[in-house]
Amino acid sequence: MRFADRHDAGRRLAERLRALATDEPVVLGLPRGGVPVAVEVARALAAPLDVILVRKLGVPSRPELAMGAIGEDGVRVVDATLVERLGISERALARVEARERTELERRARRYRGERTPIPITGRDVVIVDDGLATGATARAAILVARARAARRVVVAVPVAPPETVVALSDQADEVISLETPSTMVAVGAAYVDFSPTSDEEVVALLEGAP
Repeated sequence: MRFADRHDAGRRLAERLRALATDEPVVLGLPRGGVPVAVEVARALAAPLDVILVRKLGVPSRPELAMGAIGEDGVRVVDATLVERLGISERALARVEARERTELERRARRYRGERTPIPITGRDVVIVDDGLATGATARAAILVARARAARRVVVAVPVAPPETVVALSDQADEVISLETPSTMVAVGAAYVDFSPTSDEEVVALLEGAP
């Protein structure tokens, strides 16, 4: 299955989620690319939409490879085995983390302004992204949701490798992926149009959300 674009993926994902038993759910999109997917899910579930802010910590020499992730509320996930295997120093890790923390704070200001996050205490949350690779950012997002006392945490994506789905299942209450290719080159390979999502698009989608 290939998705025309993120909105198409969101509508297909929403069909799968309609049968999910949730209690007054809140849909949380991972910016930037997860928000166009999440807005379709929120519309289908008649649920409020917000962002949950996380940032990948990329290996200095290979930024596309995640050695961990950070999230709101001081959440931090590090793949200690990978860091040790690649010989990444604490100083190098700290530099990457500081840079990504600055970007995370910028996005919080840009996407929310003065608005506070939608309260999720005691509520079901559906964390949505446009796809997962290692799952580092999703793992950080789960921790943010747990720290905010969500009752139940569901991770829902159009595409993810099976090993990532299995790994996240230990932390989320449920992980749903429409496609789980055994060989996954990149998330974008599942899409016809995988054009970058801009800050402006994220803000417009959030302002027009239910």
